[in-house]
This record gives sequence, structure tokens and C-alpha cells, in this order.
Amino acid sequence: MLKPAYLAPDERQLLSRFWQSASGFWRGRQAWRAWLLGALLIATILLQLVIQYALNFWNRDFFNAIGRKDAADLWIQALRFLPLAAASLFLTVLSVWARMTTQRTWRNWLSNHLYDYWLGNDRHTRLRFIAGDSQAPEFRIAEDARLATDLPVDLALGLLNSLLTVITFIGVLWSVGDSLALPLDGVTLVIPGYLVIAVIVYSLLLSGATVLIARHLTRVIEENKRAEAELRSVGTHLRESGEGLALADARKDGRQTIAAALKAVIAIWRIYCWQLMRLTLVTYTSLLVTPVVGLLLCIPKYLAGMMTLGEVVQAAAAFVVVQGAFNWFTDNYAKLAEWASSANRVASLLLALDQVDAAGPGPDAGTGAKLQALPEADTRGPIRGD
Repeated sequence: MLKPAYLAPDERQLLSRFWQSASGFWRGRQAWRAWLLGALLIATILLQLVIQYALNFWNRDFFNAIGRKDAADLWIQALRFLPLAAASLFLTVLSVWARMTTQRTWRNWLSNHLYDYWLGNDRHTRLRFIAGDSQAPEFRIAEDARLATDLPVDLALGLLNSLLTVITFIGVLWSVGDSLALPLDGVTLVIPGYLVIAVIVYSLLLSGATVLIARHLTRVIEENKRAEAELRSVGTHLRESGEGLALADARKDGRQTIAAALKAVIAIWRIYCWQLMRLTLVTYTSLLVTPVVGLLLCIPKYLAGMMTLGEVVQAAAAFVVVQGAFNWFTDNYAKLAEWASSANRVASLLLALDQVDAAGPGPDAGTGAKLQALPEADTRGPIRGD
């Protein structure tokens, strides 16, 4: 039976189909547990933000005491630091537990849903007659479903934390930095909230560079996953053939087949490596340069006596925090790409399974016959590494 021509769904259709199934975890009878964990995670973010805000002002007071060489005040600030550090440590450990518990329970729910759908009504044997991107369904359920539920929790919490951080620390930058007066040809140019303007422009430049450099990353990760899954599938088929668990295949040279699959994996891995190298160039440059940029922006006012040493450290620390929050997209671009590729692969399997019942039984449906052919070669176009 020949498969009909396959028209690949677009990104929006894939993500919509994924969420249609995955959101059941948040809507079912046991959803109250998921929402309770979510509320706990949000509470830890809010409390951690309060601690971070207090530590920012502690930096100011501590370095002002250093500037005054006030030993008594330094001891007071050291004692103030201890409960803040302990509270931050406790909240961090608590958030790890709540986050991983949420991820584990969501993965468990989605994996069971996918296994039931795949194995139910004999779909796992009839799936081979359906045109679509559904190779290695067991790998998609085991690996892609894990990433498709782990990463959204990390990304959503990170985004919420970044938004709240920006709202909180923008005020610190505005009040501490105030305005900057620049004399230009006898005219004084006053820039209000110059640190806020600087961090916004700086973050936009980094985000633009990330999008430009890593624009192909989602497709590269998806192809890398497909190639890895195909290599495992070929190896599994060859092992089962040797153990007598699968019928003899028309293709005699199994070594040549698995060599071709391995070659495809290595080729796409090189492209993946090149993409990550370029992305790392941007992210690590930002990590090194941002603290220095924050300090340099404060130096003119410090030298003019308009900022204390403590205020310079406070403003520079707030600059790094706000830039890091604005830079959420840049820092998480690789994770976003990996999540999109995993969700797309789960959605492609779901869409193929959706067609099984509508297409009717295949010629071997219900017989329990095993799939005899090795995985078909991917027919999509090559990926460019640029």
C-alpha cells in the first residue's frame, strides 16, 4: 500500500496540536496538584526577588562602609548579610524541588497519554501506512516528551522572574543613576534615566545579534534529533533481526545501512556545534562585558562626586541584574529552539496517529506483524550551517 503525498504541517499547527494534548495535565481531575506546585513556584520567585532587592541595598551600605573605613558598620552589614543569604539558599533549594516535581509529574502524565494513544486500537502497527513524520515513535515519547515538558517549566519560570526583576530594578537604576549631564559645544545635554536607556539599548543589540546568528538553530536541533533517532532505530532493527525477533529484511548489508545513519548523525552534529559556537560567542561576551559596562557608565558621576562608592556598586549590580532579565531571550534561545523541536516531533507523531483511525485499517492491521523495512531515509532538503 503506497503512502499518499505528505504535506508537512507548519509550526503553528504543530505547536497547537502539541498543546492540545499536553495541556490536559493542567485541566484534568488531578490538575489542582499541578496548580498548587505552580503557586509554590511563583511564591518562591516573589520571595527570592524581595531577597535580591534587599541584597542590592546591602551592597550599597556595605561598600559605603568600606569607603568610610567604618569597621563597626562593616560588622553590622556582615551580620545583616547572614539571614539574607540563608533565606536565599532556602528558597533556591525549595524552588528546585517544586520545579523538578512539576516537571516529573507532567512528563509522567504526557508519556502515559502518548503511550495509550500510540498502543491503543492497534495504532502502533497501522502507523506505518500513514504518510507523515512519525519515525521512531518510542524515542519521541521517551525523549522528546521529556524535553517538551521539562523545558516549558524552566522557560516560564525564567520569563516570569525576568519580568518581575525588570519591574523591580528599573526603579533602582532610575533613582540611583538619575540623569547624566553632557556638555556639548557650550550646551549641556541632560539625559534622564540614562542607565535605564543604556541597559535597554544594550539588551536590544544583544538580542538582535542572537537572532541573526542562531536563526537556524531550531531546525538544526530538530534534524539532529531525527538523525539520532534514526540511528537508534536502525541499530534496534539489526539487533532484533539477528536475534530472530524480526523477519529477514530485503536489504542485506546492515553494516552499510547503519554506517550511512551514523554519517548523517555526525554531519548534522557538526552543523549543530557550529551554531552553538556562534551563540556562545554572543552569550559569553555579554557575561564578560556587562559588569564592566555598568561600572563604566557610573564612573563619570562618581568622579564628579555625585555618586558614592556604594551607589556605584549598587547601580552596577542593578545594571547587571536588569540586563540579565532583559537578556532572557538571548540566554534561553538554545532552550527555546530545543523545546520547539521536541514539541514539533511529539506533535508530528500525534498528527500521524490522528490519521490512523480516519484512514481505516491497513492491509496487515491487527495481525501483529512486525515492521520489516529499515527506517526510510529523510527526504527533506539539507540544512545550511550558516
